[in-house]
This record gives sequence, C-alpha cells and structure tokens, in this order.
Amino acid sequence: MMNALIWGIVGLAAAGVIARPFRWPEAVWALGGALLLLLLGLIPAAAAWRGVLKGLDVYLFLAGMMLLSELGRREGLFDWLAALAIACAKGSAVRLFGLVYGVGTIVTVFLSNDATAVVLTPAVYAATKAAKLQSPLPYLFICALIANAASFVLPISNPANLVVFSGGHMPPLMTWLKTFAAPSLTAIVTTYFLLWVAQRRLLLAETLAMTVERPVLSFCGKLAGIGILAAAAVLLVASARGIDLGLPTFLAGFSAAALTLIVKRESPLELVRHISWGILPLVAGLFVLVEALDRTGLIRLLAEELQRGLAVPGRVAAGAGLFVGFASNLINNLPAGLIAGSAVHAAGVPKMFSGAVLIGINLGPNLSVTGSLASILWLTALRREGQQVSGWRFLKLGLIVMPIPLLLSLGALIFIG
Repeated sequence: MMNALIWGIVGLAAAGVIARPFRWPEAVWALGGALLLLLLGLIPAAAAWRGVLKGLDVYLFLAGMMLLSELGRREGLFDWLAALAIACAKGSAVRLFGLVYGVGTIVTVFLSNDATAVVLTPAVYAATKAAKLQSPLPYLFICALIANAASFVLPISNPANLVVFSGGHMPPLMTWLKTFAAPSLTAIVTTYFLLWVAQRRLLLAETLAMTVERPVLSFCGKLAGIGILAAAAVLLVASARGIDLGLPTFLAGFSAAALTLIVKRESPLELVRHISWGILPLVAGLFVLVEALDRTGLIRLLAEELQRGLAVPGRVAAGAGLFVGFASNLINNLPAGLIAGSAVHAAGVPKMFSGAVLIGINLGPNLSVTGSLASILWLTALRREGQQVSGWRFLKLGLIVMPIPLLLSLGALIFIG
C-alpha cells in the first residue's frame, strides 16, 4: 500500500511538472510532491534530506552555468554572435540555419545545454526579427534540439551527465571522448539533417534582410567572452582530472561575473535578479522523489533485470538506452537519469550500459518539450518573447528528429565507442 502511494504521488508530481496545471511553475509540483511524501510519512526527513544532498554537485553546476549564461546575455555577447551569424549568412536563410546550428552546438558543448536554452534562444529570436523573417520557429527549434543532441560531447555539456555518473563514477575526460565521440557526432549530424528535412519548406520560402544592424561588442562583452572561455578551460581540466564539476563550475561563473562587475563598478543584484533560480528547487524536489522511489525497491529490481541480460550485453544496453530515452519524456531526464544511473552502478554491469543510459538521457528528451530541463527553459524563454509552441507541435517534430538519432547513436556506442 505504501509503495502504491509513493508511486501515485511521484506520478502526479511528474505530471504536474510536465503539464503545469494552473500555469504554476514546475518547481511547485516537484516540491509539492516531495512535501506530501514527508507529511504522509512515506519518506523520513533524513532520507529526504539525503536525497537533496545528492544533488549538491548539480546545484553548484547549474548555478555556475546560469551565472556565465546571464553574464554573456547581459553584456550582449550572444546577441553579437547571432548578428554575426546573420551577416555571414549573406541573405540565405538556409545558410543562416546552418550557422545557428553551429553556434548552438558550440554553446551547448562548452557552456551546457541549459545555456543554449536560456541565452541563445532570445538572441536567435532577436536576430530573426532583425532579419525580418516571417517564421522564426525553424531557428528556435534549433536551440531546443541541439541543446540535447550535443549535450554529451563533454561531461560539462549537460547537468544530467553528472547525475548518471554520480557517486564518483564519472570517467576521465579522455575515456569520455573515446567513448562518446562517435555517438555525439552521429547525434549532431543526424539531428541536423532530420530537422532540415522537417523545416525545409519554411526555410526555402524565406529571404533574409541584407542589411541588419550589428551591435558593437563592448569591452565588458569581450571580457565576458574571455571569462566564459577561461571557465570552459577550467572545466575541461577538472573533467580531465576526474574532479567533480559542480564546485569548479560555480567558482568559474562567480569569478567571471565578479571580475566583470568590478570593472563596470556595478552591483550584482541586477545580474542575480535575472537568473532562473527556480530551477534549483525543482531539481531538489526531483531528487527527493527519486529517493522515495528508491525506497520502494525500484532501483534494486532494475539492477537485477540488467544483470539477467549480461549474456547479450549489446542488445540489453541498447534496450536500456531506448527505454530511458522514452521514459525521460514521462518523468524528465534528471530523475530518469538518477534512477537508471543508480541501477546500472548497483548492477555492476559493463560501462557500455552506463554509456547507453547516458545517450538515452540526452537524446530522448528531443521527443517532447518537457523531457529535459533545457527544453523547459527553452519553452520559458519563448514565452518571454511572446512565442507559443504547443506540446503537440513539438511532439510531431520530435517524432521525426528523435528516434533515428537515438538508434544510430546507440549503435555507434556499441559497435564503435
């Protein structure tokens, strides 16, 4: 009976995060579910607190990345990059499509998929508006899809990567690159091709304005860019040395922001005020929900199922990646990654399994608009610009651009990685 109640509350909380009834923030539903579990005595306070603490590295990572992202947005760095892309497009909507995809890939790889969703989305929208495009959606869809497709090139490209390899299981950087280079390239290229096919009619019908006002990148904008590049270098070194990425990310973001504010002699309040801090309690609530599920024996059962499939590891690993990829769209990829990652490590199965789970966690959310934190942040950024994308419209596109890259990337992991 208690297990049934836990499953019911977790399911309702996950549905609330996805559907946002009454337009309440996602964090309300995650925290509400966690609080209800506590009030009903379905999870002890100590266990709930243990769940919250498991996300410490993720909180620090997100806080640092949001600082870096807001710094780049505030100093006009991303607007400058978007305008540069339009100038390089030379009147071709098709060329602009490729350039935006390239910029989105770089931002995702070195600044995380959340940075692409939060910062690049409004910059791309502003650029398409300046270029007098009739439909900005093909370019805005890039920001959502590449945020997931390129999010496992490096460990720092997605906070969900930290969840899957939590507890000291994060592989060294060179091992990571050797494992995920081919699957990542496969995901990026195939997602681009399928998105292009799906949006080609709109793109071929568009014509860009030939003269677009290009913002001047200020000294502090250049300083922000240098700070972001330096932070990326620090994170790569930390990843190569097998150091947890949360604290280095936070310190990098804090240092870059502090240096810029000192140069400008400005208060940090305006910078901090524009950061989406609601993401942190959302993640904390999700960790508590997963801790409650763990108490039902779910992770132990999943670990036992994985161990039974060791006779055919490639097939079972691919199946696990597919299952987790689709499940991410039902409960969000952070809790799905924590559950699946814990099950894989508990089972003691080959690293191929954790790699397959990680690919599913990253690529699976391209099916629905609420599959990942990056997708939720992307949707929020669109609403601020007055743009609306229904869940059904995203799902129709996701059915085209998600399954094939997921299958091919899992194949690249099993046969090449």
